[in-house]
Amino acid sequence: MNIILFEEKEISSTYHIQITDHRAKHIVKVLRSQVGDRVRVGVIDGGRGMAKIVAIKPKFPFSVDLDIQLETTLPEEKPVIDLVLALPRPIMLRRILSQVTSLGVGRIFLIDSQRVEKSFWQASLLQNEQYREHLLIGLEQAVATRLPEVSIYPKFKGFMDELLVKDLDDYSALIVADPAGTNTFSEALRQAGGSLRQGGRVLLCVGPEGGWVPAEVDQFSGCGFSICTIGERILKVDTAVIALHSRIMALREIL
Repeated sequence: MNIILFEEKEISSTYHIQITDHRAKHIVKVLRSQVGDRVRVGVIDGGRGMAKIVAIKPKFPFSVDLDIQLETTLPEEKPVIDLVLALPRPIMLRRILSQVTSLGVGRIFLIDSQRVEKSFWQASLLQNEQYREHLLIGLEQAVATRLPEVSIYPKFKGFMDELLVKDLDDYSALIVADPAGTNTFSEALRQAGGSLRQGGRVLLCVGPEGGWVPAEVDQFSGCGFSICTIGERILKVDTAVIALHSRIMALREIL
């Protein structure tokens, strides 16, 4: 935890807050802070700054009182990559959500695919935004405050229909990762090079463990997506997401 995050409603009008949960435990047990020390803080979807510890209870139940001074009032800029992810098994989804939030994504679309196990949609992680805590872990690691927007589509067709109606014009590059792809990432991004340099966004689609089925690839292709590969090796989804994100960000810098 490299930043202590708060909801805006937790902070009083005098910018004072008392915390008694895992954040207080982290300050006491991990940071080993004392009264008078300062810690890095941020408001979820808001600014960042520092807070001075004005009172502390170092034994369970832990309690820490902070006086907050924000240095910015807005979150960092929206990351340029949005991620479409065929729903993986819950234990893997937890890892991916925290990792991609640390790396930086603006939106996460969790969608169905023919090779997604139907039981995955019953996971408690998807109920009542329980996935949110894993997004926060990613923000805490990255010292960031902008929370990715998560949209859930239990039907592949429902996602494609809505995407076509509303969102495709928002992107300079549309990429589907597939081992059988005929394009490279550099080729796909080079075609959008000018708009990417001017802040254009990228929509990256990553399939399930068994990959997209041909009919799904055809639908993506028909909507203007480039079907791309990063090599012959087949990667696990959580590894692939990190590798693909890193590849896109690196290529954006040199195009």
